[in-house]
Amino acid sequence: MIQVEKNLAIKTVEAYKRDIGRYLKFLEEEQNVTSILRVKDDEIRAFIRVLSDLKLAPSTLHRNFSAIRSYHSFLVESELTKHNPAQLLDPPRMTKKLPDVLTANEIESIINAVTEDSSSYLRDKSMLEMLYSTGLRVSELCELELVDIQNNYGVLRIKGKGNKERLVPIGRNAVDMLEEYLKNLRKKLGEKKLDKGKIFLSLNGRPLTRAAVWQILKKWTAQAGITKNISPHTFRHSFATHLLEGGADLRAIQEMLGHESITTTELYTHLDRQYLAEVHKKFHPRW
Repeated sequence: MIQVEKNLAIKTVEAYKRDIGRYLKFLEEEQNVTSILRVKDDEIRAFIRVLSDLKLAPSTLHRNFSAIRSYHSFLVESELTKHNPAQLLDPPRMTKKLPDVLTANEIESIINAVTEDSSSYLRDKSMLEMLYSTGLRVSELCELELVDIQNNYGVLRIKGKGNKERLVPIGRNAVDMLEEYLKNLRKKLGEKKLDKGKIFLSLNGRPLTRAAVWQILKKWTAQAGITKNISPHTFRHSFATHLLEGGADLRAIQEMLGHESITTTELYTHLDRQYLAEVHKKFHPRW
């Protein structure tokens, strides 16, 4: 029911089920609650405090609270009770952690570190250009298919979270490398017919996995002499941050990233303020 009403992904629904199971067990074993219909707000607060003491991520605390509130709302809607003890409670505060970001020069160094003598040169360079040019999630990159290339290489059709589709433009450098990769390497890798139509393949002709993408990025990052602890998602964060710093509209960035809520994208405005403060400190004569 909750999956339909909130259009949640299957994994999210499964997490909600685990959260509710843990909550009910706590009420029974720790609070001696014999009926869910008699739960009070203090008992919900006690459960959230226990989770907080476990040093769980703020997002996990927030999801647990959301699951509990939805569960009690369901009981009210089912006319099993008239009272939702979670209705007036404030959700746990979500601390906003600024994502790690590479500078444009650092990204260029990583891309340029891919050497032409590597058997995977065209694929790796095309893949890195694609990550930075589009801000794709690594799962979206791995799932890219040849049929997703639109408008003569100018746009990608992306199947994101919840199978929601969006169109993302590709930069000139990424287009050039993609064309070269498809023509001079991808065609050869696909001869074994193991590719399932995917764009980025391993050297044995099978679709690249997320772990493989991470290892490829790790390899060329080390080759570039960059010691930051980065992942494919760092390229996504960098993509969004650099667009914002360049003056891009937040709604446009939201659309390209495939964020359902603008509040998720707004995290980058905090990062942008930090960047502006650093620029101000560096160049203002009164600092």
